Amino acid sequence: MTEGNFVDYVKIHVESGKGGQGSAHLRREKYIPKGGPDGGDGGRGGHIILVANSNMWTLHHLKFKRHYRAGHGEHGSKQTSTGADGADIYIQVPLGTLVINTETGEKMKELMEHGEELVIAKGGKGGRGNNHFKSSTNQTPRYAQPGMDGEEGDFTLEMKVLADVGLVGFPNAGKSTLLSVITAAKPKIANYEFTTLKPNLGIVEYRDHRTFVMADIPGIIEGAAEGKGLGHYFLRHIERNSTLLFLIPADADDIRGQYNILLDELKRYNPELLDKDKLVAISKSDMLDEELKAEMKAELDKDFKGIPYLFFSSVAQLGLMELKDTLWGMLNGTSVHEV
Repeated sequence: MTEGNFVDYVKIHVESGKGGQGSAHLRREKYIPKGGPDGGDGGRGGHIILVANSNMWTLHHLKFKRHYRAGHGEHGSKQTSTGADGADIYIQVPLGTLVINTETGEKMKELMEHGEELVIAKGGKGGRGNNHFKSSTNQTPRYAQPGMDGEEGDFTLEMKVLADVGLVGFPNAGKSTLLSVITAAKPKIANYEFTTLKPNLGIVEYRDHRTFVMADIPGIIEGAAEGKGLGHYFLRHIERNSTLLFLIPADADDIRGQYNILLDELKRYNPELLDKDKLVAISKSDMLDEELKAEMKAELDKDFKGIPYLFFSSVAQLGLMELKDTLWGMLNGTSVHEV
């Protein structure tokens, strides 16, 4: 999937169908010149329904079609025949799509399971035919109910990427490079900040044909939690990752300082993010010789007490299997030791 095709935020306008009108027909047949009321009910108007689809990864298909109108119900007819219901409109969305009422700001539901449905605009009820209104005192009612109007509204759809591991780091920390090396994903890679403007997903192949999903999320900058830079645009994608992989380059001036800034941005956005499993990975470690790496380990052992960390290099293919082993262990509840 190219970056341009990844759409994770759209607004749509929907109108459900109007209910059909009830019939005020009176039975008139040969030899029955004055039959009673036999008007049928009007059909229901069509619903607008969102459906979660596990085969979809983006809201791109909604980018150029944002108005949806369901069919109206048919009118009732003689012989108490009920009108046909209006055609429902089904809108397919990826798993992890949050539905928000744009006008009120209400978060209606997050669609998380394949086939899960949400009716966002109900069709109007069909009117009742005159057959319902006959009584001992009014045996030939000549009136019926009109159909009820449908619903109309604006909705915002926000998609949160569903991945096992989310890559967290400052711009140009090497996240896209790592994803390109250990998955089949082909993210844009360049030596400048904000190369990644949309999340990239890749499937990591592990031992014995097992796999897990990793997401490269646009780089964090200070103030992201307040919306600075790309702000909330990407932070919401981290909410669905069960494990957070913090990438900090080996040539950073203060590794623990960078980690603290990243942690603080996540905390200010959503404190619950700190409850996720965390692993610190020192990228670009091929620049370090053994002596310098030993010195850094001594410092990191003091700075990262209780927090697992490791060294790796995407370019030199160093420590990648160890990284996969550690992540797999964290995802599946096996013990993770400090390296």
